[in-house]
Amino acid sequence: MVTTRIQRRAIAFATAVAACTAAVSLAAAPALAENSLSVESATSSAVAIQYTCEASAGVAGIEAMVGDPNAEAPAATGVQTSVTCDGSQHTATIALTAAAGQPALTSGATVQARVALVDRSETVVSGTAKLLTLD
Repeated sequence: MVTTRIQRRAIAFATAVAACTAAVSLAAAPALAENSLSVESATSSAVAIQYTCEASAGVAGIEAMVGDPNAEAPAATGVQTSVTCDGSQHTATIALTAAAGQPALTSGATVQARVALVDRSETVVSGTAKLLTLD
């Protein structure tokens, strides 16, 4: 009889822990997947990305920086303020403007592209970086 009570308590505890873990996982999964972006390609004048964001994230734009991976500053930057945040995947091409005092981007060069979904105060909501060869 004592053994039966201990087993029941252990099973009840394990069930409660599993239920709490499942609830936390289910609540956290959408939050982790809501806002994301990836760099698809880049040229000397633009960066192509895919992004997903939720309306509640407060995303106001996408900012991009491209340049030599070892440089102190980007060779080109760009901003796009036209974004659609509805939870679906979208594509965007961000035009780049050469940065003053930096070497020009050339086709075939290996660069690092950094892109970010930003809010109105330019705080990063989600960001990524990728090494790639300019088309």
